[in-house]
Formats: sequence, structure tokens, C-alpha cells
Amino acid sequence: MLGAYNDLYARWQADPEAFWADAAKAIDWFEPPAAILDDSAKPLYRWFPGGSVNTAWNCLDRHVEAGRGEQDALIYDSPVTGTKTRFTYRELRDKVAELAGALAAKGVVKGDRVLVYMPMVPEALFAMLACARLGAIHSVVFGGFAAKELATRINDAKPKAIVSASCGVEPGRTVAYKPLLDEAIELASFKPDFTLILQRPMLAASLVPGRDFDWAEAVRGAAPADCVPVASTDPLYVLYTSGTTGVPKGVVRDNAGHMVALAWSMKNIYGVAPGEVFWAASDVGWVVGHSYITYGPLLIGATTILYEGKPVGTPDAGAFWRVIEEYGCKVQFCAPTAFRAIKKEDPDGKLLEKYDISGLRTLFLAGERADPDTVQWAERMVKVPVIDHWWQTESGWPMAANLVGVELLPVKYGSPTRAVPGYDIRVLDNEHNEVEAGEIGSIVVKLPLAPGALPTLWQNDDGYIRSYLSDFPGYYKTGDAGYIDEDGYLFVMSRTDDIINVAGHRLSTGGMEEVLAYHPDVAECAVIGAADALKGQVPLGFVVLKAGVNRPEAEIEKELVKLVRDKIGPVAAFKTVTVVKRLPKTRSGKILRGTMRKIADGEKWSMPATIDDPVILDEITDSLRSVGYAKDSAA
Repeated sequence: MLGAYNDLYARWQADPEAFWADAAKAIDWFEPPAAILDDSAKPLYRWFPGGSVNTAWNCLDRHVEAGRGEQDALIYDSPVTGTKTRFTYRELRDKVAELAGALAAKGVVKGDRVLVYMPMVPEALFAMLACARLGAIHSVVFGGFAAKELATRINDAKPKAIVSASCGVEPGRTVAYKPLLDEAIELASFKPDFTLILQRPMLAASLVPGRDFDWAEAVRGAAPADCVPVASTDPLYVLYTSGTTGVPKGVVRDNAGHMVALAWSMKNIYGVAPGEVFWAASDVGWVVGHSYITYGPLLIGATTILYEGKPVGTPDAGAFWRVIEEYGCKVQFCAPTAFRAIKKEDPDGKLLEKYDISGLRTLFLAGERADPDTVQWAERMVKVPVIDHWWQTESGWPMAANLVGVELLPVKYGSPTRAVPGYDIRVLDNEHNEVEAGEIGSIVVKLPLAPGALPTLWQNDDGYIRSYLSDFPGYYKTGDAGYIDEDGYLFVMSRTDDIINVAGHRLSTGGMEEVLAYHPDVAECAVIGAADALKGQVPLGFVVLKAGVNRPEAEIEKELVKLVRDKIGPVAAFKTVTVVKRLPKTRSGKILRGTMRKIADGEKWSMPATIDDPVILDEITDSLRSVGYAKDSAA
């Protein structure tokens, strides 16, 4: 047992530089690196210094030259607009080269930043890859993001150009992007030289003369641009993640380390081969959309699916099954919240009976903790391995996973399995000592981080060291809490902030959520710690019921309290659980537990920039008040 995985991990441990030098053979280099690792500026590290590469070349041109030109590279499926399109590797290369030429004609050169503010349309990928082709640094901001938040990213990235669209399309509504972009540019102290606007047929945008240019007109007749060699350590992109101070942190991704890591992961973690169809059901505004819609599949010559829709409501909870069947998808990757939504609407999987998904080989879940109940429900539905894996915007690719392409290890529900080669994961206490197996502590990673992980923050080395490397010297602080069991399996229980202290007992809200999720009537849930004068903190539970449940809510709430007390014990002091219609989430599906906790404690809070629907927080506030909390809460 664990033979192939153990051998691989041991090979990495024995000689990390030789391991990654071997992995680097999977990409094309204009100039090979002068070294594998530069550790001269500890705690900052650089992988593959001295080399020269181009990411767009590796994603597109080399596959065309190798004979994959007529293979599908990109499948676009948009149930919200009724559009389906395919692009071969040759067609995608030509579209990208054409757009790169249009950007170059307007002055974009290597090292410039280009902000991409786009819906889930093929042109979003064209823009990312066109920047990579020119050696420009792209920064994708989630389409429809609030103007104020967009302005802070403009000020930080200082883009020469902004590439956007007239609108995004959501189920039942059209979201005008251009007014938001206009307001953001007005608010920003830094002004871009120009914008390119993709006019979508459902809503035309008015253009500001001299600043805004029509996408179609700009690319018409543009001379295709060649790939520009860049240093292997040059940034490919900057992706902003919310900072604890409210100031966004620009996570930097370099070119060579990123390519080496993603190419390695596609084969070894996801088990995907060139020519196969891979679907990451995410958005290009999130790291998953960068790593596993745009770059990962294209680096290895696979086919990627770009889906402009939802897991439910476009048109129903069978949407994912339809896409898997229609395109022969071998591997799907999505957030656990998507499957919770499907489970809520179609708990018995009746809609799945309409589709043949026998071609599906593996389902991967990440983005938020995959509770055992959701994993087991998904297993019953898809009848293939359902793999929980764990990573972050900062890591750029998985840090802990079941390496399907190497050896499928036994699944332990609630665990993303074991550390991926490249990551030495430890669990430490507040005194920086490793804890015993099974004991909860702070999850950290011994430096250096693997290729593909952030080398720093955008123009902010000090901020990077302060935010991630100072609390546990010699380690990267993940901000997650959990434990490693006696078999080396990692259990990520919650964010460090979600470990609550109840009368001196450190308890995981994730563990309580795990218990609540097992109740047959519960579709999804959240537990937060609220301040309590006697015990320090007490847990408060929120549950969303499955469709069709019509039992008295008070009866279900009573059962849930008993369930937690039976499974975890009276020490949890779990006495309050409330049925709600929905939970507040980011647009990537993460539950906003931190904001809920502030509301409960009556602290001042600000509306999260990434929230999916702000109205939900009003509903949560009302629910908290009904059980005696949020008395003085004010946004």
C-alpha cells in the first residue's frame, strides 16, 4: 500500500532540485535555466532562474507544430445565452495571435499590465493568452466586480490597458459591465491608456472617444503577433485576493515555475492525458480558472471546457450531467458548493437518469472544505472516485491531493489525502512546535514552496513576508487549521479564525459542520463562533434544507442540536441552530463565515467585495437577531 506515492514523494524529498529539473523537461524553453532554485534572498525563493520561455507558445504554438492543430483546444458552452462553439488548437492560436497583435499595435509591450474584466466567454481566454504571448502581465478581475473594488486593483496594477465586455449574463438578468468599468476608471487615481470592449449582442455599451475601442474593429486586420521570450522568473499574471486589512493582495505567478507545476499536476494529480476533455467548472476570475480552465489543460494538449452557466437553474440541476455527456468529459473539477446545490435541488439524482456520464473517470472537489456527506452523495451519483484536494490562490495548484495519475490511495472522508511532492506540510502549535498526530494546530508549509506557488506579492516583498512568512519563521502560513493523522493524511478543518475556544476547549467549526451535514434533511450548513461572556465563544449553526423537506423547522433544529452533542459531546456547548433559506457566499462558493461572525458579535463589518448576493446578509442578520445576537451590528 502507498508504494508508488511513497516512492515519488521520497524521490522529491531526497533531491528536490533534481525532481523539478526532470519535470521541467515537459515544457519548451528558448533558453534553459541557469539553475533550478535560487535561494540567495531567503526567505524569498525563485525557481528556474536564468531561463527564457513563453507560456502562450507552450499552450498553443508547440501543439500546432506537433500535429495537434485540428484537435479541439477549447469548447465554449453557454446555457445562459444558448451558445456553443469549439476552437481547435490552430484556431485558438490564431485568435490569440490576432488579439496580441491588436494590443501590440496600441503600445502594449513586455512587462506592461493588462487588466481583464470579462464574463465567461472565449475572448477572456484569448485576452489572457494574448498577454502571455506579448510578455505582458495580465490581471483578471471577476466580471461584474464592484467599481470601488475594481478601482483599487487598477491603482495597484497600473494597467496600460483594460480588456472588458459590454455585459455579463446571469440566469434571468443581464449585468452591464461598462458602467461599472467607467465608474472604476473615474474613481481610480491611475488611468489606463485605453480599453478594448467586446460588444455582446444582448447589450451594447457606449464608448468614450479616444479611450475605448471596439474589440471587433481593433482585431480586424491586426497583424498576428509572435511569442515574445520572457525570463522564466518574470510574472505571467497578478491575481488579487482579499487582504485582512481590506487592501487587496496581488498574488504573483511566474512563467516557468507555473508551467512546470501545472503540466506536472495535469498528469500526476488529475490523471489527464493529451487529447482528453477536462472540465474545471469555475470562473476565470478565480485561481481555478487560471490554472485549470486556461493554462493546465492547454499546456499538455488536452481539451478544456469553458462553461457560462450554473450547476442549477441553467436550466436545472442536471446541467453538469448534460455537459459531461455531450463533450465526453473524462475529468471534472468543481467546488463542493456546486454539488451541495445539485443535492439540494435533486437529492435523489432523478435528473442524472436522463444522461450517460459513463465516460467520466474522476470528479475532483476543491475551493472549500468537502464535507464527507457531500463526497459520499457525489460518489453515489457519479459512481467514480470523488477526490477532495486542497490548495489556495497563493499556491496556484494542489498542496495536498490523492495523486490519481500515480496511485489512487484509500479515501478518508474529510481529508484531501496527503502532501503533494513539492510541499512539506506540517501542523504547528502557537509555540511553533509540531503537534501530535490527530491534534489540531496551524497548517504550515516548510520553505521553499514548490514551483508554481507565489514567489511574492505584486511590488510588495515586505507585505508578502509579513503576511505569510513571519508568524512561523521558515514556513509559509496557510491560514488554515487542521491535523495530520497517524497515516500522514491531512485534515483541513477550517480557517485558523474558525477554531473557536469554548470554555478553554479548542474546537473546529468544520467538525461541527461535518456532523450537521449528515442529517438527511440538510443540504448545506455553516457554523460560526459567537462571543459569549461566560464561555468565551459558543457555536451557532445555520442550515439550508433540501428541496421537498416540509417537516417543522423546530423539530429539525432540535434533532441537529442532539446530533452535535451526541457526536462531539456537551463540551461543544452546541445549543443554537437556525434554518435559513440560503447562506452568504462569495461568487466562487465560499461561505462568508468571518462576516457572519462579525454580525453575530455586533462588530462593524464591510460588505465583502466578492459576495454573490448582498441581500442574504440581511436575512442572516435577522436570523441572528431572532436568537439573541447581532444586536448592535452595523455595516
